[in-house]
Amino acid sequence: MPSIVAKSSCPKTLIDGDVNDNGGSGKTHIYLNIYDISPVNNYLYCFGLGIFHSGIEAHGTEYGFGAHEFSMSGVFEVEPKSCPGFSFRRAVWLGTTNMSRSEFRLFMEDLSEKYYGDTYHLIAKNCNHFTDEVSKQLTGKWIPGWVNRLAKLVLGSCCSCILPQTIRAGTLGELPPRLSSSDGSDIFDLSSLDEFVEDASPFKETKQ
Repeated sequence: MPSIVAKSSCPKTLIDGDVNDNGGSGKTHIYLNIYDISPVNNYLYCFGLGIFHSGIEAHGTEYGFGAHEFSMSGVFEVEPKSCPGFSFRRAVWLGTTNMSRSEFRLFMEDLSEKYYGDTYHLIAKNCNHFTDEVSKQLTGKWIPGWVNRLAKLVLGSCCSCILPQTIRAGTLGELPPRLSSSDGSDIFDLSSLDEFVEDASPFKETKQ
């Protein structure tokens, strides 16, 4: 089984009566952490649009998905709300899980087999599709539709996504102790967005 690509050394905390790694059960909140990839979001957000990265937070750890060129997992761990290369915007509460910390990590490791770095695709399989599937499996609900709407509507092949270099390095050898570099991020050609913004539809929370 492929391992999670990278792991943060930040301390984990128990929340809402959750139990330790030895087993048992307890209710733990699940959050969708949403990041701006570009300052253009300051103009698009009021229209219910934007270029976003998202991660799933539970048990004091955030899990995300990104691209690299290897046939290995593209799922990685970071300190919540601190994914390198992006600007944190907001957290959305998705629900709760009764999985212990160890059970949740096993769930993520199993799911990571479907999300290899070289299978990343902006339209069909990006970071937001990953968080969407996690949310649906754990809570029965999709993530808010606006998080991934712009990629579906207009971006297409004009942009690509790569993992920060420190995360990519973890796919080939020993995992780095902590993510600290902001080098590398989702890279977009924004030159075609101005005209689209003028025609953008009003903000909607429903999934498209």
